[in-house]
Amino acid sequence: MLDPQARALLALMAERQVPPTHTLTPDEARQLYRERRGFTQPDAPPVAEVRELKADGTIALRLYRPGAGKLPLLVYFHGGGWTIGDLETHDVVCRQLANGSGCAVLSVDYRLGPEHRFPAAVDDCVAATRYARREAEALGIDPGRVAVGGDSAGGNLAAVVAIALRDAGEPLAFQLLVYPATDMRAQAPSHTANAQGYLLTADSVAYYRGHYIPDPNAWSDWRASPLLAADLSRLPPALVLTAGYDPLRDEGRQYADALSAAGNRVQYVCFERQIHGFLTMGRVIDEANTAIALCSWALRSTLNPGSA
Repeated sequence: MLDPQARALLALMAERQVPPTHTLTPDEARQLYRERRGFTQPDAPPVAEVRELKADGTIALRLYRPGAGKLPLLVYFHGGGWTIGDLETHDVVCRQLANGSGCAVLSVDYRLGPEHRFPAAVDDCVAATRYARREAEALGIDPGRVAVGGDSAGGNLAAVVAIALRDAGEPLAFQLLVYPATDMRAQAPSHTANAQGYLLTADSVAYYRGHYIPDPNAWSDWRASPLLAADLSRLPPALVLTAGYDPLRDEGRQYADALSAAGNRVQYVCFERQIHGFLTMGRVIDEANTAIALCSWALRSTLNPGSA
């Protein structure tokens, strides 16, 4: 059964005639996403330190530090279909994860489509993660305890960065993948079962993919579809979280299973009653706060066990 709170949110959006994302220009969709966050996200909790930075002089970053000392780090990539979203839309979730895990969080404002198509976002996310390690002393982080994470498109990017850095001999400590997109071909059964009615629709999936990676010949590139990578062994431990009423549900499960089959440590949790995007909706969906607590626990127990 769909969570009653999620159902009420969908009904309210229909009543207020919130336009579907796929009917908007990218600029309109970005503005709506920013405006909508105030209705669904909790108030921003205070964090000990927040710092604005740039990687390689061009990639805007925001560092959240929950305390003093040399901290583990989560490099976080926001969701939004590689087309919308920014540091502001995911400010609250980054603060929540920093406070809950005791880890520093570095939010990355990677380039978006259609202005910057694939693999621009991948390149930015790899560069930002390398920057964090290179500047570890100045940032007050432990370069041996660096994780990547993200939701939706950000989960896709986190999975890709983990593979890319493994291949470069720069392995990471953990990956937090929240309803990740892992297969651009969008063939999993949940794409049909949950195609309409649950916020992220088949039309919006096609909209986002069209802005980020319109060439079908590129969908099988592992940097777009990490599920199709030839080798998924020797990757960092993972928590993969999905939502039951989400077109991306099955490809998230498939990726968790593929990681496990390749010999990696993986925990998989599906919030069966939830819709895509619920993690950032803690003002109106209680299970979002449960998910944040779970993600925080996974980060803390893996990267920062002394703080537990």
